[in-house]
Amino acid sequence: MRHACDEDDDRRGRSAGRLRPLRDPSAMSELDRLLPREPLPQRISRILAWAAGAIVLIGCSLLISIDVVTRFFFKRGMVESFEISGYALAACIGLGLGFTVTSKANIRVDILLDALPDRFRIVCDLLASAALAVIAVALAWFAYGTLAQSWALNAKSVSLLQVPMVIPQGIWCVGLVWFACMAVLIPIQAIARLVASDRPGFDALIGSLRVTEEIEQSGVERPAGEQAR
Repeated sequence: MRHACDEDDDRRGRSAGRLRPLRDPSAMSELDRLLPREPLPQRISRILAWAAGAIVLIGCSLLISIDVVTRFFFKRGMVESFEISGYALAACIGLGLGFTVTSKANIRVDILLDALPDRFRIVCDLLASAALAVIAVALAWFAYGTLAQSWALNAKSVSLLQVPMVIPQGIWCVGLVWFACMAVLIPIQAIARLVASDRPGFDALIGSLRVTEEIEQSGVERPAGEQAR
């Protein structure tokens, strides 16, 4: 009797093992790279950047394709893709700037930074981050002023589409406001980590990218010898 029960347990275990889904380690690592675990502000910035990329790659390419086809067959465009693509490009730049801050993808002139003492490097990183925050806040302020003026005047584009300017300018302004929020939040987080003696956390937020970090961001696998070290 006990032998029969053991056989039943073995059969159930084997059937459960067959039903258990297999996870591909390479697929999981790719998913973790695309959508890593990160705080909510950084996650929102990443999603906005994805939305911006989708607008440019899918939306603009679709509209341009429609215009090309209609011009070929009917000798005229139908959707004014040139004008809409210009609005989309401006809006996508605003939406993607927040992710530029969180991923440290902005251009930095750090030729001499590695040669400086540790304390001077911290000061330089903080000054650069503060300067970026000031510029981001100024851009958001003037973008809001432009949007408010277009709203008050009920401004429309001077074209056949007569697009209300508050639509593209509104998306653009939302992106710049979020860019300003992230540009102010990241230095505050970095200072908090510095006060807590978390130097790796400070460097992860606003420190200059090392060569290995740039390789990891590009998605290129490091050599086995480099990984071992």
